[in-house]
Amino acid sequence: MSRTLRFIPALCAVLFALVGLAACGGIPGNAVVQVGGSNITKDAFNHWMGIAATASSPTAGAAAAKPVVPEPPTYKACIAHLQATTPAPAKGQAAPTTAQLKSQCAQQYKQLQQQVLGFLISSDWVIGEAAHLAVKVSDAEVHKQFQKIKTQQFPRAAEFEKFLKSTGQTTSDLLLRVKLNQLSSKIQEKVAKQKHTVTKAEIEKYYNENKQRFGTPEKRNVEIILAKTEADAKKAKQEVESGKSFSSVAKRVSIDPTSKANGGLLTEVVKGQQEKSLDTAIFSAKPNVLGGPLKTAFGYYVFRVKSSTPGNQQSLAQAEAAIKSQLTATQSQTTISKFVKEFRKKWKGMTDCRSGYIVKDCKQFKEPKTSTTPTTGAP
Repeated sequence: MSRTLRFIPALCAVLFALVGLAACGGIPGNAVVQVGGSNITKDAFNHWMGIAATASSPTAGAAAAKPVVPEPPTYKACIAHLQATTPAPAKGQAAPTTAQLKSQCAQQYKQLQQQVLGFLISSDWVIGEAAHLAVKVSDAEVHKQFQKIKTQQFPRAAEFEKFLKSTGQTTSDLLLRVKLNQLSSKIQEKVAKQKHTVTKAEIEKYYNENKQRFGTPEKRNVEIILAKTEADAKKAKQEVESGKSFSSVAKRVSIDPTSKANGGLLTEVVKGQQEKSLDTAIFSAKPNVLGGPLKTAFGYYVFRVKSSTPGNQQSLAQAEAAIKSQLTATQSQTTISKFVKEFRKKWKGMTDCRSGYIVKDCKQFKEPKTSTTPTTGAP
């Protein structure tokens, strides 16, 4: 079984050496995207297209021929590759035409292009945001984490070299993936650590609205017999009063399947769980006193409370620390969500993409229009 380095997905990862400084006057001829003050070059795009094509290949990780990256507009090499590798059609079926293969190659290219450009653009966003927030990761930190991952996944050097060869990646690619993961984590940590003030009023409001979270309700163990008619319920009650066990009468008479099999016993009943009139009767009854018949929508109940466990409720003072921690965490998550939304909006506005390389993270991207024409059925 082949191994892969398992990197936690960050906001992005990219080979810095392939992202150059921007020149004045728009997107330079050797670039496909310009993000703020840097360019994503055609070399960078081609490099990661090769990696993406390898990863998406059915033989990814195996010792196989290098996958062909679809190249518009002719897709000549891709078409030839498909013609050579596509299994012969079943008897009576025609082989795919060149036009069909070209369409398949174009679809593959579009999928790879969107994946790679999304990857490279978001990578540049994190690089830029890290610089803006003065977030840094030292080379020593990167190498330490890289060696840890490498040792875990590839105990032998030969395995690591085989991985590089099979994926088309370089050690520099992997080092910089690690660096970007670390930068992303540090950015998130910095944003999450922004000061959050939780007031006494907020704590008290939360406590009053969520008291059930800071206590346990009273629980009662109850025996019940549900009969169809009042006469049947009275007869069952008389049998219990005359000395017959509640369990034996319930198993013979009760029409409630849940409790009947257990001799009429319902354990740890919490207020509000049962039908309203039965619930009220149970929680107002004294222990070991036979009650009923009680008329309900389901029939007539005979019941007896066997035991009860008192509930408890933490005071506001007792719950204050836990509530403050909860509200602080919620505020922190809200801050992160707001940051991510603003982060995407800001950097998308600074992402200029060349025609033919426009994806959803480009400022030129426009959502496809959906048809508003009503669909009619067949005549």
